[in-house]
Amino acid sequence: MRLGKRIKVPNGFAVCSLLLVAALALPRFGGTENLWLNGLYDAACVILLFPLIVAIGAGERDVDGPSVRVARFFGDLSYPLYITHYPLIYIYTGWVVDNKIAPAQGALAGAGVFVAAVTIAWVCLKLYDEPTRRWLASRLLGMKKPAPGT
Repeated sequence: MRLGKRIKVPNGFAVCSLLLVAALALPRFGGTENLWLNGLYDAACVILLFPLIVAIGAGERDVDGPSVRVARFFGDLSYPLYITHYPLIYIYTGWVVDNKIAPAQGALAGAGVFVAAVTIAWVCLKLYDEPTRRWLASRLLGMKKPAPGT
C-alpha cells in the first residue's frame, strides 16, 4: 500500500466483503493426519488474500452512501463487540456441549447470540465508549466539549 498499488474493481466494497466472508467461512482443512493443510491455508490468506482485499478496498473511489455507513457502524462497534462477546460465546458453547444440541437448534440459538452480542456492544458503545472518549478528549486534549448529539 505504501507503494501506491491499488486495485480498482467495480463495487470494491462488495467484492471485499464477499472475499472476506468466503475466506472466513471455509472450514478447517486437513484432518488430524494433515494438520499442515490448515496452516498452509491460513498462511495463504495472510500473505496473499488479505493484502489483495486491502488493495481492492484502497482502490475504491466511491466512498459515499450505504457502504460507508455500514463500514463506519461496524468500525465503531468493533471494539465494544470484541470486549463484550466472550461471556456470550462461553455460555452458548457450554449450553451446546452440556445439552448435546441438534445443529438446527444450535444454529437458531447461535443467531440469537449474534443479535444479543451486537445489541450489547451497541449499548456499550452509546452509553460508555463514546461518552468516555468525549470526556477524555475534552480533559486530556484540551478540546472544547462537542455539541450534544454529535
